[in-house]
Amino acid sequence: MAKRTGLGKGLGALIGDTVVEKDPAGEKSRSRNKKTEEKDDTVGKEMFIKISSIEPNQAQPRKNFDEEQLNELADSIKQYGILQPLLVQKNGNFYEIITGERRWRAAKMAGLKEVPVVIREYSAQQKLEIALIENVQREDLNPIEEAMAYQRLIEEFHLKQDEIAARVAKNRTTITNSVRLLKLHKDIQAMVAEGIVSSGHARALLVLEDQDDQLSVAQKIVKDGLSVRETERLVKALTKPKQEKTKEKEPDAVILAYQNMEDRMKSIMGTKVSINRKDKNKGRIEIEYYSSAELERIIELIESIKQY
Repeated sequence: MAKRTGLGKGLGALIGDTVVEKDPAGEKSRSRNKKTEEKDDTVGKEMFIKISSIEPNQAQPRKNFDEEQLNELADSIKQYGILQPLLVQKNGNFYEIITGERRWRAAKMAGLKEVPVVIREYSAQQKLEIALIENVQREDLNPIEEAMAYQRLIEEFHLKQDEIAARVAKNRTTITNSVRLLKLHKDIQAMVAEGIVSSGHARALLVLEDQDDQLSVAQKIVKDGLSVRETERLVKALTKPKQEKTKEKEPDAVILAYQNMEDRMKSIMGTKVSINRKDKNKGRIEIEYYSSAELERIIELIESIKQY
């Protein structure tokens, strides 16, 4: 009976379901890609290849590999072997890894001479998408690696964010927020990649347009152990004065006109009146009172105006 290997959502659509069938003579197993028929009789087959004939994919989104985890995987490989073949593509005299670089590295540490692989043929875009999907599904990428992979799909292959979201089974907002991290100062990106600063802190810093300001606050986050909420308050305090400074200066004639209206209302109400404008058509009028008796007087005055 044919055995179908399980692939993650999105990954199966790109790789194609692999069906492993027993040879009628019972001599050996062969693999074929159910999605397409390949001319090269090695393509789609599971086979063993010398580990020295395999090289990592330069477009691999994941750049950092935890040494301790690699050692643990190497110990497991020594005991049980590699349970899932690497996915590779022929590249000249070598085989380029599409998925499974972590297994390949651990296998070298374990002293293996050969590793099981399945050979496929993909375009540059497909290779990046497959590597990205596998890492995202296993949560192997740090936030910056993930953002850079999404950005590459956008810039090199002209994918839209909703198309990327569909491929990696995430919503578009997640993709947007991820890519925005690349607007941070390079030093902050390194902090996020190393886990020194969280993604939540990083998103709060994006409010600051000046990258030097971003870095200054990031350093304070690390030094003082600020929470995300505390960082948001600090960023808000830093941006508020700048926003006030950027307001356009109003003509003197407009300022005098509103001062005149305030004075007129003050003379009518017999107390201080302030006109607070949001824009040229909207605003708020504040009438001050200093005792309950004065409040009653103001209310009676307004009611008397209403009668006319």
